[in-house]
Formats: sequence, structure tokens, C-alpha cells
Amino acid sequence: MNLPGVPAQPRKPFFSRAPAPLFRLQRGSFLGWLFKWLALAVLACVLGGAISVLVLRWMHPFTSAFMLEARIHALLAGDSAYRTDFEWVNLEQISSHAAVAVIASEDQQFPFHAGFDFASIRESVRASERGKRLRGASTISQQVAKNLFLWPGGLVRKAMEAYFTVLIEALWPKERILEMYLNIAQFGSGIYGVEAAAHRFYHKPAARLTSSEAALLAAVLPNPVKLRVDKPSRYVLSRRDWILGQMRGLGGASYLRALESERPIQRQRR
Repeated sequence: MNLPGVPAQPRKPFFSRAPAPLFRLQRGSFLGWLFKWLALAVLACVLGGAISVLVLRWMHPFTSAFMLEARIHALLAGDSAYRTDFEWVNLEQISSHAAVAVIASEDQQFPFHAGFDFASIRESVRASERGKRLRGASTISQQVAKNLFLWPGGLVRKAMEAYFTVLIEALWPKERILEMYLNIAQFGSGIYGVEAAAHRFYHKPAARLTSSEAALLAAVLPNPVKLRVDKPSRYVLSRRDWILGQMRGLGGASYLRALESERPIQRQRR
């Protein structure tokens, strides 16, 4: 009821729109909370990776992501006979022939690049454009990052591989990278590291490997499950002979001086 001379007050609607801003506020708060925790999770992964790489500059790993993956696959397949043969040795306890062999086979620019061999990547891409099968151009540093820390497949894994490769090159000397590779590389089913391979196939320690034996071990690295050291195919033997030629062309053990000084050396013409 309105009194005389008093203006009428507008009636308030029965349904109010007041809760809408509150809903938008709650939604914005949730998204802000979600992004905050996602950012913290990413930061934790980045810092965790950096700390792990830094620690492993001095500490020897007890296993690797690649070894664990193979063990899990064997368990899921019901392969009760599967065993992981892995024994760590320092670089000084490994024949220089083995070190030169893996460099000759996998990454001849290893002493000179910072983790990525862009020239090999370009050559691989050009070969693919000409209709040839795309060749792998992973460096030893990239292979260490992949085998030690990561799972197979996917763009995320590729991005993480690049991240770990940068960390490894920044925090480890080249000698440590090569030492890690020689100890975690796979040379057969369940056989990891050059020491385990030397005992399994040649019944001797890695320190006593000859150039021919080391080249044969390096020959199976592209696919150590299908390619056999104990039963080498003609392809494996031809790769061994090619690697031996590359080892001589690189200058043999003298090529390793670049790792000791971390300075490029003059490569011999092949």
C-alpha cells in the first residue's frame, strides 16, 4: 500500500540474478587453482629431472627405465626365465676399443656436438624426402637420455628426451656420458652394459676386449634383440667390418683425447 505523496517503490522480482556472479567467481577460482597446481606439477618435474641428472653425474644407477620396461614386459608375457644381466664398471675398466667402436657405430660427432647432431638430422630428413626409409639420427647423449629416464613412443617422450639431453650435456662431462652409455646400452635380450656383454659372449671382462670383439658388440646396437652377437648374420658381420674401418679412420684410441680435454681434435680423412 502506497501512502499519499510518497512515490511508489518498484517491486523486486521474485527470482534474483545475484547467484550468477558467485558462480562465475567459483568457476574462476577453480580454474585458477587447477592452473596453479598444474604449473607446480610441471615445475616439480623439471626440478626433479634436473636434480636426478645432477646426482647421476657422480652416482651409478642401479637400473634404467629401459631395463624396467623390459622386465615389466617379460612379467606380463609370463616369461619367468627372463633375467636382467647388468654390471657397472668405470670407464677406466673398459677397453678403449669398445669406446671407439660405439662412437664409430652410433655417433662419430660425439666429442664435438652439444647433444644434437643437426647435420645428421638434415641428412636423414633429405634421404626420407627422396623416398628412402627415415634413418635414426639420435646421438649417444640422446640415447642415454631415452634409455636411462624415459618410456617409448609419443611426442611428449620426444620433448622430454630433448630436455634430458640438454641437461645431460650441460651437467655431465663427455667422459661421463660415454661411460653411462657403455654401461646401460643393450647388447642382447636382458644383457645391458659392455661388461655383462663381454662376460656373456667372450668370457672375459670388458677391459680385455679386442677391436674386433668390440666392433661386433657395436654392430648389434641398432636392434640388439634381432641382431645377435653369438650368432651373427652376414649383415652383422658386414657392419662389424664397416665399424672396424671407421675405427681406424677415426684414429683409434687417440680419438678419445677429445673427450679428456673436451676440445675438438683434428679428424683424419677417411
